[in-house]
Amino acid sequence: MRGVILDGASAHARVVDDLEVRAPGPGEVLVGIRAAGLCHSDLSVIDGTIPFPRPVVLGHEGAGVVEAVGEGVRHVAQGDHVALSTIANCGACPDCARGRPTMCRAAIGRPRTPFGRAGEELYQFAATSAFAERTVVKAVQATPVPRDIPFPSAALIGCGVLTGVGAVLNRARVGQGESVVVLGVGGVGLNVLQGARIAGAHPIVAVDANPDKEPVARTFGATHFVHAAPPDAPGGGTVAAVREVLPDGAAHTFECVGSTALVRQAIDLLDRGGQAVLLGMPPADAEAGFPPAALFLDKSVLGCRYGSSRPPRDIALYADLYRRGRLLLDELVTEVYPVEDFAKAADDAHHGRVARGVLTFP
Repeated sequence: MRGVILDGASAHARVVDDLEVRAPGPGEVLVGIRAAGLCHSDLSVIDGTIPFPRPVVLGHEGAGVVEAVGEGVRHVAQGDHVALSTIANCGACPDCARGRPTMCRAAIGRPRTPFGRAGEELYQFAATSAFAERTVVKAVQATPVPRDIPFPSAALIGCGVLTGVGAVLNRARVGQGESVVVLGVGGVGLNVLQGARIAGAHPIVAVDANPDKEPVARTFGATHFVHAAPPDAPGGGTVAAVREVLPDGAAHTFECVGSTALVRQAIDLLDRGGQAVLLGMPPADAEAGFPPAALFLDKSVLGCRYGSSRPPRDIALYADLYRRGRLLLDELVTEVYPVEDFAKAADDAHHGRVARGVLTFP
């Protein structure tokens, strides 16, 4: 079968057609992938920003059709449409029992090798590997979605939507009328914007270095758009421009790029009692600096893994919001590529030509 792999001998991912995947075991599901979003996390594995063992089958944002289920699986059956999550949590530890599956230690740093190629085992990226015609996941990772949701749209729920919308609703718990600033209007940033809109935030300020992103930012919920600029730019740069909209600062800021400079901006833009939520993934050894006094007056800096999501609940919720016209999914899909065009899709994503490219398996 076809898939996108990254091996130890190359700095470039490539499409192969001789992958194999094992049958599902107890508590597992075999899913035929129909669509998979190309996220910057995949690119970060390729360039080494996210360290991951190789060889690996890439992709972690997928949707498809259940082809087989292992012993004990009851919530999905052959033929069901499902969206996949990356949280292969155990369901039994104290964190899972508290409703915090993103904190489950069994779901972090334990990659499996369900794939094979020419006698060699390949790792599964983010417990998913959605850039393959078929993948095996834990049953908890496969959530049924209505058949009327297009696969490219359903695929994006499993990472960008869970991360961005979840950061607003689950982690920051943004309230009605509270102000929000979103630094970086890529795939995650757009979902933070629409999460803020769903939460009833106001105003919602989008910030990006590319002024061409203003129309889409406003479509997803931004009430204001600020063209990012350095501090020595005329007018005082990004912070000064945002302060024109929010003179006292924001109740919530979201850093969606993974830039240490933007982490500092997220903190500098906080109002009293405000909180900065960090969503972007900088290199593992990167360090951000800010004066501790900047957190005086009850300001907070929050990490956030995967939108602090509970995927079986949240995927079902977001599918329902989509069907009621409150959550935008189709609009996230900028371009659809057959899997054979992975190199073009990756180049478009790397250069910011798309909000989200989606690979398909025609």
